[in-house]
Amino acid sequence: MRRASPARRLAELGLKLPPVSPAKGSYVPAVAAGDLLFVSGQVPMADGEVVVTGRVGDRVTVETAVLLSRQCALAALAAADAIVGLDRIARVVKVVGYVSSAPGFTAQANVVNGASDLLFEVFGEAGQHARTSIGVAALPLDAPVEIELTVQIAPEESSVTAAGGTP
Repeated sequence: MRRASPARRLAELGLKLPPVSPAKGSYVPAVAAGDLLFVSGQVPMADGEVVVTGRVGDRVTVETAVLLSRQCALAALAAADAIVGLDRIARVVKVVGYVSSAPGFTAQANVVNGASDLLFEVFGEAGQHARTSIGVAALPLDAPVEIELTVQIAPEESSVTAAGGTP
C-alpha cells in the first residue's frame, strides 16, 4: 500500500509550508547529493525575522520551544520542497536539533521531539529517523532552536502515458 502524499498529509493536518527563508550567510537552503538532500539548519522565522528569541529554560519555555521546533521542521520541508518537491521525499534519514539552552537545562530531546513528531505525522513510518539533540550556549540571530534535516530522495518517476504504456 502506498503512503499518503506528504503534501496531502500536510493539508489534512491543516498545515502549510512557509516561504523558504533566504540564506542569512554564505550558504544555500538545501543541497542534493545523489539520493540525499541535506537541508541547512532552519530557525523559526516569519517575514525574515526570528519569531522568538532567547534561551530555552530561561526566557523561552519548553512548550514554546516544542512549537518552534515544529515550525523549524516545516521550514526545512519548505526548503526541500523548493529543491526536489515534497512528494519526492522517500524518507527522513536524520534530524539534528540545536537548542539554545540556559545553564542547567537538559530537556533538549523534548524540544526536538516537536520536529520529530511533525515529521512522523507527515511521512508516517518514512518519517522515523536517526536524531541528535544538542544543547548550545547560543544560536544565530538569538534563535531558541534550529533544525536541520537529511532526507532520501525518491528517483523521478519515468514518463508513462495515462493508458499505462511507455512513451
